[in-house]
Amino acid sequence: MDIHQLAAMVRFHRKQGGITQAELGRLAGVGKTVIFDIEKGKLTIRLDTLLKVLNVLNIKIEFQGQLMTLFKEQLNEKG
Repeated sequence: MDIHQLAAMVRFHRKQGGITQAELGRLAGVGKTVIFDIEKGKLTIRLDTLLKVLNVLNIKIEFQGQLMTLFKEQLNEKG
């Protein structure tokens, strides 16, 4: 997924939820400008800020990779 797809996904979910950029910003604890920037595909959005917005929209991130199964096994052994 590239930044433009991520931007479109956030915009789609926000609009389907019937909320404005300002409302989403308030719910996520960020400014309306941040939502505008995310939806325009700005590359310098902080990860913690993006995660707040995705959480409000109930969008989950799943990491995939060749070593993820091994990584999860090691986490379970330590935890």
